[in-house]
Amino acid sequence: MALYAFGRVELLTGRHVSIPRLTSREKEVLTWTAMGKTAWEVGVILHISKRTVDAHLQAAAHKLGTLNKTQTVAVALRQRQISL
Repeated sequence: MALYAFGRVELLTGRHVSIPRLTSREKEVLTWTAMGKTAWEVGVILHISKRTVDAHLQAAAHKLGTLNKTQTVAVALRQRQISL
């Protein structure tokens, strides 16, 4: 609800908040996460550790101002930074 309200206020005021740019690896990790893969599975697919996957998810969440991976994926999809 808060994200919706923020978006409406942004539209009404005409102010645009710059969209933070995710790295290609953050986008890749978010895309696999959006497809339902666990951090361990994403790590196997990308040949990186689960801890590194978690770090990329955390960095993306910080850039997008989100609190969890579900919200991070939703915001990235809404901003068209990733697609399915």
